[in-house]
Amino acid sequence: MSRYFLEVAYKGTNYSGFQSQVNANSIQNEIDKAFSILQGEKTKMTCSSRTDAGVHALQNYLHFDYDGVIHPEFVYKVNSILPPDIVVKAVIPVADNSHSRFDATARYYKYYIYQNKNPFFKDRAFYFPYKLDIERMQEAAHILCEYQDFTSFSKRNTQAKTFICTLKESSWVIKKDILIYNVKADRFLRGMVRALTATMLMVGRKKISIQDFKVIIEGRDCTKAFFAVPPQGLFLISINFPQEYFSM
Repeated sequence: MSRYFLEVAYKGTNYSGFQSQVNANSIQNEIDKAFSILQGEKTKMTCSSRTDAGVHALQNYLHFDYDGVIHPEFVYKVNSILPPDIVVKAVIPVADNSHSRFDATARYYKYYIYQNKNPFFKDRAFYFPYKLDIERMQEAAHILCEYQDFTSFSKRNTQAKTFICTLKESSWVIKKDILIYNVKADRFLRGMVRALTATMLMVGRKKISIQDFKVIIEGRDCTKAFFAVPPQGLFLISINFPQEYFSM
């Protein structure tokens, strides 16, 4: 039995999330179906990051074990089966003990916001036409790196056993007409990036102060944070693994 990684990218608009679900269509359902059609049998796949409904990814990974022969034109053939909003970028042989979720050292997300009406951003960013104090938002973003317990920014219905995360990057940038929140961490909690974004937008609108923001973080109470930003602005940009991880 050999182990493989699949590198994938997708536009999440039409899906109920990444993870397989019984009564709803998901990214993983489509990949599983395409694999079984091409290879003639099913296999169990484990994903690196389970993005929510409507969230997009430029890079995500799954791993699977398979004792048959992978089709020599696997990437081309599986992409011809997959719908146009999902693509397999590579199939990579890895060591038998490799794990796409537990071996990842960091996940990198961006949340996109536009403030001037633009029909071309509608399903790839959040329209938020309000005056914002970007300096205050930048201060709030940098403050997050001083903390590790992000209980306040996790949805309640989670299977997480710990709320400890190490942020490696947290900042706001403006590129042309787009305001972007960049955040990288060793792991993320369910709903965490959207909650961080929504709460910092309240800082930017001066609905809450920097001190209020710190109180929310330290209070470890998700009822005090804000979660009301839509999924279409969120992109999983990349998954990092140790150096030379894919060298066999």
